[in-house]
Parts: sequence; C-alpha cells; structure tokens
Amino acid sequence: MATAQLTTDRLAEKHRSTLDQALDTIRTRAYWSPYPEHPKAYGADGSLDAAAGLAAHQATLSSRFELDQPGTDGWTGGETSPYGPSLGIEYPHADIDVLLPAMRAGTGAWRDAGAEARALVCLEILARISARTHEFAHAVMHTSGQAFMMAFQAGGPHAQDRGLEAVAYAYAEQTRTPAGRADWSKPQGKRDPLELSKEFTPVGRGVALVIGCNTFPTWNGYPGLFASLATGNPVLVKPHPRAVLPLALTVRVAREVLAEAGFDPNLVALAVERPGEGIAKTLAVRPEIRIIDYTGSTEFGDWLEANARQAQVYTEKAGVNTVVVDSTDDYKGMLANLAFSLSLYSGQMCTTPQNLLIPREGIATDQGPKSYDEVVADLAASVDGLLGDDARANGLLGTLVNPDVKARLEAAAGLGEVALASREVANPEYPDAVVRTPVIVKLDGSKPDAQAAYFSECFGPVSFAVSVDSTDDALELLRRTVREKGAMTVGAYTTSAETERAVEEVCLEESAQLSLNLTGGVYVNQTAAFSDFHGSGGNPAANAALCDGAFVSNRFRVVEVRRQA
Repeated sequence: MATAQLTTDRLAEKHRSTLDQALDTIRTRAYWSPYPEHPKAYGADGSLDAAAGLAAHQATLSSRFELDQPGTDGWTGGETSPYGPSLGIEYPHADIDVLLPAMRAGTGAWRDAGAEARALVCLEILARISARTHEFAHAVMHTSGQAFMMAFQAGGPHAQDRGLEAVAYAYAEQTRTPAGRADWSKPQGKRDPLELSKEFTPVGRGVALVIGCNTFPTWNGYPGLFASLATGNPVLVKPHPRAVLPLALTVRVAREVLAEAGFDPNLVALAVERPGEGIAKTLAVRPEIRIIDYTGSTEFGDWLEANARQAQVYTEKAGVNTVVVDSTDDYKGMLANLAFSLSLYSGQMCTTPQNLLIPREGIATDQGPKSYDEVVADLAASVDGLLGDDARANGLLGTLVNPDVKARLEAAAGLGEVALASREVANPEYPDAVVRTPVIVKLDGSKPDAQAAYFSECFGPVSFAVSVDSTDDALELLRRTVREKGAMTVGAYTTSAETERAVEEVCLEESAQLSLNLTGGVYVNQTAAFSDFHGSGGNPAANAALCDGAFVSNRFRVVEVRRQA
C-alpha cells in the first residue's frame, strides 16, 4: 500500500512530531505554528524563495493546468486578476459521471490505512504546499485581490495552520475508539463467560464536496478539505470560478503525494465549471456527495442546508458583525485598532466589523468624555491617517474583489451622513486595480430607514456608526442582530465590569465569539488556528466552527465487527 518513495515509516519520521504538537496545542490553546510567516524564512531545504515562487507562478499563466484526472471532457478557465491582468489558465473540465466513480475506487485502501497513516499523508501534503508558499501567495493575490503580504500569510501559513488543525481534530476524534482488536468478556456466574472479539474501524461517509470562495480560497477551503480527507473521504474541490488557481495547485500537490504514498490520486480531484454552468447545485444533490463544505452567501448556504439532504452540510454564511463601544481606558489604542480592522483587505473579510454601536450621549475615555460625534470623527481621522500614504494603503487594502463590492461601497454613501468618504487609491504597479478606502456612515439606530441599512450585511469597506440611546440599548440591538442575522465576530470596549459581564452574557446566550478591549496588535477580524474558534456554529452566520470536534466527528462513522471468541 506504500511505495519506496513515501513509506509509513518515512512519513512518521518526518511528521509524527508535528502531529503530536498539533494534538497538544488544540488541548492547551497556546500559540504555535510549524509554518513560517516571514517571506525570508523560505528558500532553504527545497522551499521556494521569493524569486523562485514568482517564477513558478508566472509559469502557470497562459497555459493548460494538467491534472491527469479521469473524465476530462474539455478545458475551461477565464480567471482575471482583480489587479487587472487575465491569468489565461485553462483547467480540465470534468465529466462528473466518470469522475465520481473513479474517486470512490480508492476508498477501501484509504480506509484500511488507518487514522495515523491518513494524518501523516495529509501532513506531507501540507508540508509540500508550505514549501511553495511564495507561489501560492501570488495565486491567492491574483484571484482574491488581497495585497501580497496578506495573501502570503493568510493564504499561506495561516491557511496551512487551519488545515493541520483540522487533521489534528480528525485524528483525535477517530482515535477515541481503540484501533485493532478489543477482547470482550462478560462473566456469567458458574457458566463460562460470554466472549467476543471486536474490531472498530472509522469509515468515511463518502465523497466530500468543497465549494470554494473567492476571497479566501485556501484559508476557508483547507479545513473542510483536510478534515474530510483525514477521516477517510475522497474530496472533490469545486473552486469559485474567479479563484480556481490556489485550489487547483492544492489538488495537484495532494494527488502527487497520494500517488507517491501508494494511494489512488483520485481521492482528491478538481471540478472547474464552464462560464455560467453553475455546477455547485448539480454536484450538491448528487447521491455520491455525502459531505459539503461551503463558504459564501446566505442565500446559497440556506439552499444547500435545505436541499442537499443526503449530505452532512457545513456552511459559513453572511453575518452582521458588531462592536459595542461603551467606554475605554485607551482611546487612542481603541481608535487605531478599529481603524486597522475596518481597513484590512478593504473590509472583505467575514470577520470585519460592520456596525459600531455608540451611545448618542457619548462615552467615557482616558482623554475625558467623548460625544458620539467626536468618537465618529476621531475614528474617521484615524482611518484617514492610517491610509493617508498610498503605498501603505495599497499594502493594507489590496483591491476590491469584484464589481458587486464596488457597487455596495458607492451605494452606502447615500444611506446616511458620511463621516468618512471613500477615496480612490492609485496602484502604480497595477493601474487597473480598483482600490478604495473605507466609508463610514452615521446612522440613527432608532429610525426604521436606518435599521434597514445596518440590519443586513454590506460586505466590503463599509461600516455604520450607529447611535443608540444607551449601552443597554446597544446590548439589546446586539442580541437581536446575532440572533436574527448572525455574527462571526463581536467586539466590545468597556471599563465597566458589569457591562463586560453583560456583553459576555449576550454572546454566550447567542453563541457569538467575543473580543474585548482590543487596543494592540490583535484585531477582532483575525483568528489564530489551534487556539481561536472561527465562528461558533450556534448562530445564523455559520452552522459549524473552524475548528472543533463537531467539525470533524460526523465526517466518519465507526463500524464494528464482532466475532465469537
């Protein structure tokens, strides 16, 4: 079942200590990562340095992306970088009726390999992806519109961390039940005991479908991909049509590693759609598809949950992320932290704050009382100062990922009084990039027309400074928002222990992840693998958390074989 290239012993020698450290870290929730964040850490031990990574990326452009997977019936493509250039890549288009049976052919050997072998193969896949982080960074940048450094970190080591985290949880859940033979003996008094020999085998549910997103193709794609693969399931990756390349590269690496380890490479395959084909709905209801991972709009996430009844469906959808501003003992730090959070990747993160709930009578700060108008004006000035230099702005903002975001940004200015107008930022390297600074709009939380604006997600660089009658009213609005619309993140600033406890209680009751009084270099829209939970699975924004035991445990079932001893 293994070749001389990647034997089980060799994989264990390379990766068992990493797996053990990951298992320990998900228990301690401490900081740890085996994948370097700094670009200069690459170039040794066979990894690609900056120049080699760029060259590898450029070599994929204007070419056919060969995968040698069954059922290829043509070629398709059409990705255009949000920075302007066409990628010119053609990908194999799959005949699903041929590809899906081929994917299932290798499941027996993959199942019989056991949880440890599967985990070690997954770690080898991640290690090879890590060695090509510079190449992957360009692929993520030119499909998501992230600035290079964010694409490097979020699309590289942070995504790899999330993949490894999923493998660790998968291994832990599968090994709760003893592997191999268990002897069972029940005393019967004077009679001979009843004796059985029992074997317990984790068995995958079937083909898993990963439906990729445009903004974070690897970071959002890797948890489901590796959770399903590590629990014994073949994985079909259906990328977003505007962000195929990062996941296509991932599939290619996975297929290479599987083959070298003696497994069927078709355990991981790629399904790229032709323009307008819309194959996600078709695939989602196929009887072979037993697991679905999806990140994207609420509308399609709800459709999957309602219609893909044969599958276990994991969704991350839209939410309305909220920050309650009650008081602070570090006014300058609060403003700087919020300004960065609103600006990072042009607000195109599912964790970016949207609604800032501020009492209309103002807040207490270490600089004295600040009125609602002063808080909003000072926040606008902080964002303006952060992004005043175009080079710095380009490095933080990236570019708008698609025209829909630009349309929402432009429409937001008509929803209320503009406290901070969005401006165009020129990108000298990519003159066709659409770079815009955030807009901040003031809204009266008591007015029905304002409620219509702030009570729905406005994805992109748009935030609403919502005036409320009091902190208590802010908490009630927060509760209603999370309960009805969902939230991936909640933030709060307060110097009151009573208010802090009240915010905690709302978030505990409504299952929302809370960040309190962030004023330094950690931001509400960032989460760390092995320690932070991304989403909770307990409010409408997502029905699963990345990553916990529940995210992996229902991807397999334990099948028992009993024999008379």
